[in-house]
Amino acid sequence: MVLSVRALRVKVRYFTTLRELAGGAEEELEIEDDASLADLIRDVALRYGKEAHNYLYQNGEKSKADPSIYFLINGINARMLSGMDTKLRDGHVVAIIPPIGGGQTSIR
Repeated sequence: MVLSVRALRVKVRYFTTLRELAGGAEEELEIEDDASLADLIRDVALRYGKEAHNYLYQNGEKSKADPSIYFLINGINARMLSGMDTKLRDGHVVAIIPPIGGGQTSIR
């Protein structure tokens, strides 16, 4: 008996550095059924090379995504779901939001 692995399609939205590396703001990727957000991030890092890997992972480590990056799944912060263990489903939209900095802390 041959078991087939069902593939899911998810949209990934990129900003700043990843947008440049991917050559666009959005793409649709095929992932394995039962894939987690961590699996998708690993796939994106592999797809776009060392610069993407260093951008996505804290201190270049493979096991921990950079905590300054937000991952939204259908507009909901993954931290409010199951974090990097959140299971993705067919048709989900994942936005990889870069760190936001700047601004003024006090008004003069």
